[in-house]
This record gives sequence, structure tokens and C-alpha cells, in this order.
Amino acid sequence: MIYKDFQDLKLSQLGFGAMRLPVINGKDSDIDQDAANEMVKVAMESGINYFDTAWGYHGGNSEIAMGKALSSYDRSSFYLADKFPGYDLSNMTKVREIFEKQLEKTGAAYFDFYLF
Repeated sequence: MIYKDFQDLKLSQLGFGAMRLPVINGKDSDIDQDAANEMVKVAMESGINYFDTAWGYHGGNSEIAMGKALSSYDRSSFYLADKFPGYDLSNMTKVREIFEKQLEKTGAAYFDFYLF
């Protein structure tokens, strides 16, 4: 894997985007957790250390699935990015609430990157 320096971080040049995880029976919100776990395993074994998810992916379930898939890895071994759902202007008054809910859904204590 090729890594690039970003400030004091060493990020894999390839990242793992969780916008399109495998689903069961074609239902976008019903993620195949076993397949997602395997994808993350292969990514980690390949040296990928940047994982990206968002509130709107898979009807809100991408954050949960990625949290489960990454939970067996040392948190210091990867970087996690999430995004604020700014496409819905009514969310602008709930930034802290949504951020905390995203932490809860991923099971993360923190995000390395948070896109607003």
C-alpha cells in the first residue's frame, strides 16, 4: 500500500467508502453485515487505513455496519471519517445532537475527519 503524509498522519492512498455496501434482498437499508465485515477485513489486510461513512448512506445504516465491522480492530490502526447531513437544512439547528448520534451509531469515541 502506498501512504501519503497528511499533517502528522500517514493515510493510505486508497480509502474505503461505505456508500455502497452489500445488501440483502436488494433492500438498500438491509446491509449484509457478514459481507461488510469481510470487505473491511480485506481492506485492512491490504493496508487501507481510511474508512468513510455518512449519515445518509444506506438509510442511515452504513454508520452502524461500519462501526460493527471496524470494532474488532485497534482504533489507532485506522482513520474514520463521517459527514454531517447538510443536505437537509433543518439539521442545521441539531449539529451537536447529530454528531453525538453518529458517534453512537459507529461506536466510535471520536472521528478523525468530520466533513460538514
